[in-house]
Amino acid sequence: MKRAPASISDASVICYTPIDARHRATGKTRHVVGGAVQAAVPGLAICQYPEDPGFYLFYCDAEWAPITDTWHASIEEAKHQAEFEYQGSAATWIAAAK
Repeated sequence: MKRAPASISDASVICYTPIDARHRATGKTRHVVGGAVQAAVPGLAICQYPEDPGFYLFYCDAEWAPITDTWHASIEEAKHQAEFEYQGSAATWIAAAK
């Protein structure tokens, strides 16, 4: 999977991780979009919109387009949620280029 872009849906990317053989989808949550339960995603990105104090955990397709997201009060909370859903993600975050 290629590097994440500098922004996703106009939110600045803070860090990201491709989801690959280093990870295991735990099945502890379900994301429903348009009435359909979503499968495991190829990538996760933690992003922040201008003037928004919170952080978004974007669940992305192979081109880093967001499929769904969750909102978190801190980067640490977003990373905790990611690890809850994708075991192994805690060790694979990549800081976004500045």
